[in-house]
Amino acid sequence: MAKPLGPTGEFFKRRDEWRKHPMLVNQFRYATPGLGIALIAFGVYLVGEAVYNRVNSSDPHASH
Repeated sequence: MAKPLGPTGEFFKRRDEWRKHPMLVNQFRYATPGLGIALIAFGVYLVGEAVYNRVNSSDPHASH
């Protein structure tokens, strides 16, 4: 069992309650709702563009 808090422990427990407030907990996830999907889509675009440029490169050594 937990040791009972004295007057000092109760004071600090009440002082730290603001850290668990719903406005402060896990806000970065909800602050930018579409950022994760946008970053994945942008990454897929970059990979696709790199593959496209490699396939359609104007290499002077390539046979026409």
